[in-house]
Amino acid sequence: MNPRLAAAKALAVVLSGKASLNSSLPKQLDNVDARDRGLTQDLAFGTARWQPRLSALAAKLLQKPFKSVDADVEALLLVGLYQLLYTRIPPHAAIGETVGCADKLKKPWAKALINAVLRRAQRESEALFVELEHDPVVRTAHPRWLQKALKAYWPEQWEAICAANNTHPPMILRVNRRHHSRDAYLQLLQGASIEAHACTFSQDGIVLSEPCDVRNLPGFAEGWISVQDEAAQLAADLLDLAPGQRVLDACCAPGGKTCHLLEVQPQLAGVVAVDLEAKRLVRVKENLERLGLSAELIAADARETQQWWDGKPFQRILLDAPCSATGVIRRHPDIKLARQADDIPALATLQGELLDALWPTLEVGGILLYATCSTLPMENTDVVDGFLARTSGARELDIAGQLGQQPPGLKQPHGRQLLPQEGGHDGFYYAKLIKIAAV
Repeated sequence: MNPRLAAAKALAVVLSGKASLNSSLPKQLDNVDARDRGLTQDLAFGTARWQPRLSALAAKLLQKPFKSVDADVEALLLVGLYQLLYTRIPPHAAIGETVGCADKLKKPWAKALINAVLRRAQRESEALFVELEHDPVVRTAHPRWLQKALKAYWPEQWEAICAANNTHPPMILRVNRRHHSRDAYLQLLQGASIEAHACTFSQDGIVLSEPCDVRNLPGFAEGWISVQDEAAQLAADLLDLAPGQRVLDACCAPGGKTCHLLEVQPQLAGVVAVDLEAKRLVRVKENLERLGLSAELIAADARETQQWWDGKPFQRILLDAPCSATGVIRRHPDIKLARQADDIPALATLQGELLDALWPTLEVGGILLYATCSTLPMENTDVVDGFLARTSGARELDIAGQLGQQPPGLKQPHGRQLLPQEGGHDGFYYAKLIKIAAV
């Protein structure tokens, strides 16, 4: 299959609100020659990253918007525009190959339309963007609801957040303490002629100067390292793990933090890892096996504790709550297409329900670390504020001191907000709560 057609088919499902690229793209990659899979991924993710700009340009060039049944044609047009504006693909190839894909959609009428729009874009896009740039949606390549929310919550940082969201994320490794120190592994990378440097905030983190195939990294198959963003690596140390503790990792998939807990403290009494869907636990199991670690995996709604909890209290709980994922847009740019403003209040309600449900499973004196990969306070400090207001036995602990003399992120009314950094960590939020009484 032509990589442009594969990317368009994956994107059409996202544009229709039926799936994410994580679920739609792998199905299409199976139909593409191995040599074209990298191009297919770039076309799909790149088009999603710049979709607000590309769609605004398309609207200027089209006489009328596409019907919902023609989301596949719309996606193909956007893929064509992405090639013209953001890749080094020669314009004649970008236009010719993209137009040719319309036949495969069994919509031959679309060939003339796509050809005309792409050729106009080739001639007029620069002038049109001058007209469009006054709109912050076009300028920042963020949907209006999200652009307005970021501006309202982060008036001084919102443009930098948007810029970071539009960059390609760095590839960051987590060194497995059971095998090597970070310094020792940096030496191994140097010996393999792989340029890298230590992360600023995570004591296990390494940033690669250029992404690479994990199979080329020393000891990957043996479990010496994992791929995990620096912000996510902070969770294990913030939990203050100690031998003999029983730990709950709620909403655990894909298991990066689950594994890190066990690497940081090999003498835990056990880790219970819960996630809603059994299919998501497959990835957790694979990560554990590669690293030579073990945890009790349970497929369940973490809120329904009567269905999975054995009544034995946990000394530590990590709640990596489901969220808008607005802090990891650079890794999952289709979030711009999939998320809507109405999603946020519903997610905040779910996050509060998870806190309420899991709190009784925590031992008095135990610690719960609340985490999200969101940059929206409604899912973060506001959720923790509501929980503390209705939970008399909960108190907040300051985490800044554990994150170094110059801790990352910004102190919030509750917890700490990390904003995405170009070349650095993702957007993330942490709040640390201690149980001082059973009530």
